[in-house]
Amino acid sequence: MARGTRPTSRDVAQAAGVSQAAVSLVLGDKWRGRVSETTAQRVRDAARDLGYRPNLAARNLRLGHTRTVLLVVPALTTEFFAGVYTGAARVAAAHGFGVVLYPSPEGVGPARDPFASAQAALDGVIASSMAADALTAIRGDQLPLVMLDSDPTGSLGAATVNLDITDGIRQITDHLLGLGHRHFLHLAADIPSWTFHVRAHELARRLTAVPGTTLRTAPAAITIDDARRAAETALTTPGPRPTAIVCDDDKLAAGAYKALRRLGLRVPDDLSVTGLDDLALATALDPELTTVRLDAEQFGERGMHALLAVLDGREPDAGDIPVELVVRGSTAPPSAP
Repeated sequence: MARGTRPTSRDVAQAAGVSQAAVSLVLGDKWRGRVSETTAQRVRDAARDLGYRPNLAARNLRLGHTRTVLLVVPALTTEFFAGVYTGAARVAAAHGFGVVLYPSPEGVGPARDPFASAQAALDGVIASSMAADALTAIRGDQLPLVMLDSDPTGSLGAATVNLDITDGIRQITDHLLGLGHRHFLHLAADIPSWTFHVRAHELARRLTAVPGTTLRTAPAAITIDDARRAAETALTTPGPRPTAIVCDDDKLAAGAYKALRRLGLRVPDDLSVTGLDDLALATALDPELTTVRLDAEQFGERGMHALLAVLDGREPDAGDIPVELVVRGSTAPPSAP
């Protein structure tokens, strides 16, 4: 090979002592069952030693693929969606794909096509926490779609990947009931999303099964100020005062903390507070927040693996991703009346 000349697949084949077809199989990660592990390693070593880089643009044009995936999220207002992107991009990179992150300007509602033609620019779409019909403009009837954090019975996607939110609410409820709480305030995310409907339904279902419990609901946008106002209003409304506040999100819990301070109440002496997500904010609060840990990176990884399976004609792995209650200083037995 002449000095300064870019190495080709033929050069790699000659260096490894194999055919160009074998080089294509190995570097395209399609060698299993066709060439031996030893041969595959020899090809990889030769490509590395020669500094060979495949012409992805030419290969994609030839194959009719872009090896690009779109990850659609409602917003970039929390670190959770950054974690989803990190996990998805890690798996994508290992398989030669790139991930474009698109925060939909419409939130969970219908998302506009960010490209002149998404179907020409993408191989597939992953949508996190979006409404079932929100991706019509982007995917049309062609692009493979994987839905994250979405209703598996109403999803338009080829696959749905969910965290076990129902179990997360069960863990929170059992923890608070075990401490002796019977009067609850649900600081609920005011967002028309499947995941928040699941939280409200499961909380009400579990509390209804326990005699002597009460549940009041206060909807709020997921901001600290909106949560503070909603919690203040709920806690100053006539009637029995709750002893525990169950929040749909850690940001809502931070707003509840501010409301309690303004009302001269203490956490957890006067009221226990729980969150959901386990953001960095959870340990910045004082006392630190009892919350449910959602593994956002694993969520993104599973979503990308599911899309790769769909693209490859395989069945994605089934089963929700486990979640974990993290008990900290914001919960305690209710104080005496």
